[in-house]
Amino acid sequence: MDTGGAAVRSPHAPFVPIALPPHATLESMTERDAAPVEVRSVRKRYGAITAVDGLSFQAGRGQVFALLGPNGAGKSTVVRMLCGIVAPDEGETVFRLGDGERRRADPGRVGYLPEDRGLYPDAQVLPMIRYLASLRGMDPAQAERSGRAWLDRFDLAERAGDRVDALSKGNQQKVQLIAALVHDPRLAILDEPFSGFDPVNQDLVLRLIGELRDAGTTVILSAHHMDLVQALADRVLLMHRGREVLGGTMDEVRAAAGVARRVRLRTDAPATDDLLAGLPTERVSWEEDRRGVTVDLPGGTSVGAWLHAVTARAEVTDVRSEAPSLRELYLRAVGAGSDAAGAAPSEPARETGTAPTSGGAS
Repeated sequence: MDTGGAAVRSPHAPFVPIALPPHATLESMTERDAAPVEVRSVRKRYGAITAVDGLSFQAGRGQVFALLGPNGAGKSTVVRMLCGIVAPDEGETVFRLGDGERRRADPGRVGYLPEDRGLYPDAQVLPMIRYLASLRGMDPAQAERSGRAWLDRFDLAERAGDRVDALSKGNQQKVQLIAALVHDPRLAILDEPFSGFDPVNQDLVLRLIGELRDAGTTVILSAHHMDLVQALADRVLLMHRGREVLGGTMDEVRAAAGVARRVRLRTDAPATDDLLAGLPTERVSWEEDRRGVTVDLPGGTSVGAWLHAVTARAEVTDVRSEAPSLRELYLRAVGAGSDAAGAAPSEPARETGTAPTSGGAS
């Protein structure tokens, strides 16, 4: 990784982080205070289909911003607009990545992990990484050091001279991720970064994203694995049919959905609806034996006071309080009976021949 002349820390197993240096900046105070990425009312149509419909958001410095939703929600079209692969029909994208304010980002300051992976199958791993890094502006010596450090981190140091097509699918995914990050970008755009990884490597990717954030990198994720993202993302934007349905921090999303906490409890004897009569509830689901009930509480409800009222009416033998998951909040926002759990017919089939293979913004 480019460390501005400093030696690169060579990580050792088990999984030791590379020292990701905070980005040294020379930009004005105004640029430092402004969001590195701003999307203003963008709209993209493909014929009669509106893939993205008036979307706006900002992603801050050292922030993980997650675009979430099912396949077809419009996430990848947003990613392509951010990377300059396609232009919005209306609205604009604004970048402030230390080189002034631009409508199109400098590819050397952006790392892009495409959903459709694009490596050269007959190329050797390290020479290919070195070549792709050079396209992002790294000199050969820097690219060599950075490439070897990243390969070592991902336990691929011994495969540096192998052909890409000799690697397993999971290891090819790691190499693609290395190609997106090898040049130490200020903005990392990761489209479905967990795709194809087993749970162990998904956890590795989660930790890596956290380290990028801590180093000051702006990370924009596009994913449909909401459970993997919700504990990591600083802000989320949930999309459906090209539009925002919920957005903000997790607390803001829960408040907007009208649900603060979920309580699951069991009583020593079957209960009736009188147990919850007069108490604030958003949604109630009884178990078949009527001894167990799950209750979504409205925002602003005191869990302690609510439980005190319940225990005054019945003998409670077990109780758990938890926050609703992003997936549940999303389904509630768009309607659980809709096609939200699957692909929404708003985003067209992926364009072919346009996605870059270099791991950087086109």
